[in-house]
Amino acid sequence: MHLPTRYATKITAASVSLLAAFAFSFSVSSQEAGQDKPAPTDPAQTQGSTQSQTPAQTSQSPDPTASPPAKKLGSELDDRSLITNTDLITLTVTVTDTYGRYVSGLSKSAFAVFDNKQQQEITFFSDDDSPVSVGVIFDVSGSMSGDKVKRARDALAKFIQTSHDADEYFLIAFNSRAQLLLDRTRDGDSILNKLTFVETKNQTALYDACYLGVEKVQRGAHPKRALLLISDGQDNDSRYTFNEVRKLLKESDVTLYAIGILSGSDAGSTLGMEGQGVLDELSGVSGGKAFFPRSAAEMDDIFEQIALELRHQYSIGYKPESFVNDGKWHRVKVKVTPPRGLPRLFVRSKEGYYATAGAR
Repeated sequence: MHLPTRYATKITAASVSLLAAFAFSFSVSSQEAGQDKPAPTDPAQTQGSTQSQTPAQTSQSPDPTASPPAKKLGSELDDRSLITNTDLITLTVTVTDTYGRYVSGLSKSAFAVFDNKQQQEITFFSDDDSPVSVGVIFDVSGSMSGDKVKRARDALAKFIQTSHDADEYFLIAFNSRAQLLLDRTRDGDSILNKLTFVETKNQTALYDACYLGVEKVQRGAHPKRALLLISDGQDNDSRYTFNEVRKLLKESDVTLYAIGILSGSDAGSTLGMEGQGVLDELSGVSGGKAFFPRSAAEMDDIFEQIALELRHQYSIGYKPESFVNDGKWHRVKVKVTPPRGLPRLFVRSKEGYYATAGAR
């Protein structure tokens, strides 16, 4: 597969320099299966706008007919976010050139936003290198033992070293249950030192972990939120379903990046193909992307690439004309016109939102 190079194209300044690399060592841990998990319920609707770098965001009020899960996964926070209602729709937009390099420095006039095919007036625009609330979701089930875990250990430090100094981290590990192991830390070393890997039975609650991850980062300190899922994509022990997690990601303002850790035998097997499909779909619906590295060097490059993407995104906001709080899905299309002399540019963002006045 073609990987973008490790630098960004700057329209108004020099190329972005990578942070100096340094080595990390860490271990991964998990608790044995057999602990109580929440009974399956229809998850409450959380939010309906796409992710943003600004405090003013659109999110969705919970469906009044839906009941929240009887018991939340893992260790939960007791605080609640301040509730404000707004019809401002915010999008986090990634722009790349034909070589896959991130393009920063574009002006607001280069962008056009269409809501249900009607062009909208952009009322907020930013390309600041702002910090992110990042949830690291690490698969420690039996299917990830051995070389898979070692490869992920070596590459995770690359992501941390390239990230913004003020990024906030959450750490979730899962095998037969999802567990919050670190809550709101800016110390990247603590992620690498927190866990000790213990091989367990091949019970995997990936969907539960993703659901917990969305809940946690939505309560983070930063408006921009992302999940970094490190797994082979296999699930056989979750209470939540694939469709429930997919819907939650579609409605939230959280971007999911998936790193599929597959061994040689996984790539062509039925389970391996299913796992790749799961990671592709969950990341895609959130406005993120799934990667499937085949070597340690390729994995290092991918982790750096994700960190750089988070630092070279645009935040675009607009208020839809004649906004109606009817809960209907609105398809959004972002287009970019490159400045004179630049080749074609490519845009990636979430594809829409549910028209419900936000609660945050």
